[in-house]
Amino acid sequence: MAKQFLQLNEQHQNFIDKQHIFFVATAGKEGYVNVSPKGMDSLKIVSENRLVWLNYTGSGNETAAHILESNRMTVMFCSFDEQPLILRVYGESELIYRKDNRWSEYSKYFPESPGSRQIFDVKINLVQTSCGFGVPFYDYKGERPTLEKWSEKKGVEGIEQYWQENNRLSMDGKDTGLILD
Repeated sequence: MAKQFLQLNEQHQNFIDKQHIFFVATAGKEGYVNVSPKGMDSLKIVSENRLVWLNYTGSGNETAAHILESNRMTVMFCSFDEQPLILRVYGESELIYRKDNRWSEYSKYFPESPGSRQIFDVKINLVQTSCGFGVPFYDYKGERPTLEKWSEKKGVEGIEQYWQENNRLSMDGKDTGLILD
């Protein structure tokens, strides 16, 4: 049976801290709905009503385009081990880019990486838990080093060139807000 909460409690926070993967869902006013898996050291709980997560450079940039149109975001965590549980965080998200004045305030939560693209600051409106009985067991074997190696090899200038070519527009042709000098 699903239960709803107005904020993250200590048990929720402990559960989130143990997860190695989370999923982010967003949608613009029209077009495709996006659900993206996230991993690495890219999510931090700031308070019971707020979390931030770092978006590394990837093949697309749908989440940013959607948040510019509609700041709604759902972040979902699933247990794949002995404790069956699904935890969803519903909220309103704000984008912070590397060139924003607030970047240094928020980036301190995460390891430095040339592939760091945006930070999403999520104000939590609702937390919902459900059983997760249908989620299969999976074993965590470790993080993939591929994305970080790729980012380091490209360097900041190479990453910005990649953004220019691949990350300025969404699949729907919507602006992602990446502004390059």
